[in-house]
Amino acid sequence: MSMAVVGLLAGMALGFAGYFGGFGAFLLVAALGAIGFVAGRFLDGDLEPGDFFRPRNRDDRRR
Repeated sequence: MSMAVVGLLAGMALGFAGYFGGFGAFLLVAALGAIGFVAGRFLDGDLEPGDFFRPRNRDDRRR
């Protein structure tokens, strides 16, 4: 499935949640969608748990 179709389905889900459930339902669906996206990236192997907890290496930092 292309990313455009996935984006379309996510947008439609958020639209239905916002229309029928109000703003709180919209936020809940958006948050659960973000969690599902991150979980999917973990399962695909694109992310590792350490990616969220490791500090970024910044070469431009002055010491």
